[in-house]
Amino acid sequence: MMDMALDALSWISIMAGVFFMLVGTLGVLRMPDVYTRLHAAGMTDTMGAGFLILGMLFQTIEAIAHGESSWWFILFRLVLIYLFLLFTSPIATHALARAGLAGGLKPWSAAGDAEE
Repeated sequence: MMDMALDALSWISIMAGVFFMLVGTLGVLRMPDVYTRLHAAGMTDTMGAGFLILGMLFQTIEAIAHGESSWWFILFRLVLIYLFLLFTSPIATHALARAGLAGGLKPWSAAGDAEE
């Protein structure tokens, strides 16, 4: 019974991660300028990858229940991957946005088109 519950939680988390990745990809394709695309990509990276890693963590917990001996190493690596993404994604997005501003790339605005 516990195996079925962990499998269900794992699949729900993985499907949520895939959903966020697909919606974020759509956002990157449909947004009007670089800054809004960066926002879509940053949210996708954090939420989508977080749910995918959570699903993998549930699978690791299931492996613990079956007596897997190297579970701690898998768990450690998954947590490190998520921490790496959690810290680097916002920093990279911020750096790209600042580089765009420094390069003279102006943010899109619907009102800005009427002024020019």
